[in-house]
Amino acid sequence: MNEKILRSIEGKKRELDRNRPLNPSIIRKLEEEFTIAWTYNSNAIEGNTLTLQETEIVINTGITIGGKTVNEHFEAINHKKGIDYLKLVVEKKEKITEQTIRNLHSLILKSIDDTEAGNYRKQNVRIVGANHLPPQSIKIPRLMSEFIEWLNENEYNKNIPELAADIHYKLVMIHPFIDGNGRVSRLLMNLLLIKHGYPPAIILKVDRRRYYRVLNEANLGRLEPYNDFIGRSIERSLIIYLNSIEPDQAENRMFINLMEATKYCDYSQEYLSLLARKGRIAAVKINKNWMTTREAIEEYIKTKER
Repeated sequence: MNEKILRSIEGKKRELDRNRPLNPSIIRKLEEEFTIAWTYNSNAIEGNTLTLQETEIVINTGITIGGKTVNEHFEAINHKKGIDYLKLVVEKKEKITEQTIRNLHSLILKSIDDTEAGNYRKQNVRIVGANHLPPQSIKIPRLMSEFIEWLNENEYNKNIPELAADIHYKLVMIHPFIDGNGRVSRLLMNLLLIKHGYPPAIILKVDRRRYYRVLNEANLGRLEPYNDFIGRSIERSLIIYLNSIEPDQAENRMFINLMEATKYCDYSQEYLSLLARKGRIAAVKINKNWMTTREAIEEYIKTKER
């Protein structure tokens, strides 16, 4: 992972830790908002057509949405149950095992494909649009056993943001299930992050094409774009948390559009857009528009000066 991104993540994590214990009411609200956003985006990446608002309605009220399939409703409900399960794993301080992963998958596919739910695939598959051919099904049990062994060996020997990115990538490449691999991989990545005090990293639907592109680049041996992509997702969540728990510093961390950001620097909106696209400043796309923070602009200026 790019050193600047990693340094920024670690600095924000230290600041988050300095504010612990966090206000329970604020954390409860943040967790509710993240659950909806996480569920919506993770499912939307896989083709679910429920909107963010519709996802919230399905999860919180159980009301069905006209024109949407039964499976799309189950995907929303099941993903919420997957999040609840991983929080329970963290609360009980359980080790991550193969059964943890299979339990997550079982919840994700419940009432959608009960035959395959929680079971490793027994057939060979291809991933449409990917330049990677998943391993043969007969190798899955051994690869998953090695994956868990690797995870347990590295959990306390490697920095968590990079390990989270590795976990997601390795599990996607093994592709142990017939369906639901992306959702389970993102859940497992966030299980590790939450276990170590980070907020969950949400990969946004608007970044879907870029997400698949950096995964394909990683398959060709160019891992840094992928690692940086995950790193910026982790950093974005930390910014949101810090902005919520430190209202006295909200002005500095509140998301602003790039036109507003030009007030805090000598750069044009177009140049800031270029920096955002290249990941040189911490930024997030909201409704297809790049948003950043005053803090991110000031941090970039300081880096340039150094």
